[in-house]
Amino acid sequence: MEYNKLVSVTGLPGLFELLSSKSDGAVVRSLEDNSTKFVSTRQHNFSHLESIEVYTTKDNTTLAEVFDAMKKSEEKVPDANADAKTLKAYFEKVYPDLDFERVYTSDMKKMVKWFHIIQKNNIEIKVRTEEEKEAAADLKNSKPLHTDNANLKNAKPQQANVRKIESRGVK
Repeated sequence: MEYNKLVSVTGLPGLFELLSSKSDGAVVRSLEDNSTKFVSTRQHNFSHLESIEVYTTKDNTTLAEVFDAMKKSEEKVPDANADAKTLKAYFEKVYPDLDFERVYTSDMKKMVKWFHIIQKNNIEIKVRTEEEKEAAADLKNSKPLHTDNANLKNAKPQQANVRKIESRGVK
């Protein structure tokens, strides 16, 4: 499972792996109980963890950078249901650049809860660089190369099988 396939769904607790998407929704698998279900875009919004940013006192940072700091820290990660003071004290030690006026306690609780889920599922927190994103977009937009194209140019078109349709007594 890859970090770039993880999504948060509004109105549903936890994190989900995006299995496939459609115009009217997506098929997701819960990371907590491995249940698979279709989630409609009419009722829910999807947020890729890779695209979520966190307010800091300098430039905004990605959620993956905060998770990376949490992973590298020697501080014990508090429980997701810890009180506001405990969470703020933890994040002041782990990622002191967070803007605590704009990052609320509920946001910190989500980050801790998601971090626990990611660690439990052994997901490597890796953000694709801009170059990797561009390469993936180019690959998606390019047409497949065929080695037989030279042979196809000189080939004669095949005749379609002509089927004769007979009426059964009706003219």
